[in-house]
Amino acid sequence: MDYIVANKLSIMGKVSFDNVPGGLIMDVLAAMARGEEQTGDDADDESVKYIRMRVGTLRNMLDEKGLDVDGSREAMIALLKEESA
Repeated sequence: MDYIVANKLSIMGKVSFDNVPGGLIMDVLAAMARGEEQTGDDADDESVKYIRMRVGTLRNMLDEKGLDVDGSREAMIALLKEESA
């Protein structure tokens, strides 16, 4: 995802995204958000922090807590929120 965001102009028009699953849009948005500075209310929002993380980072956090690392980005974020509550 980071590669796509960093090379978006060279990729556009050369790669077909017709068969890309809709769930990947969230991953692309997360990669874009990682490159931006957080400001305002979002800077302190725990949910936003998790949403911006790479899937690998979320899995590592879950593994460190002894939680299930399998599942979608949304499922992993929900587990981390539940654990920190």
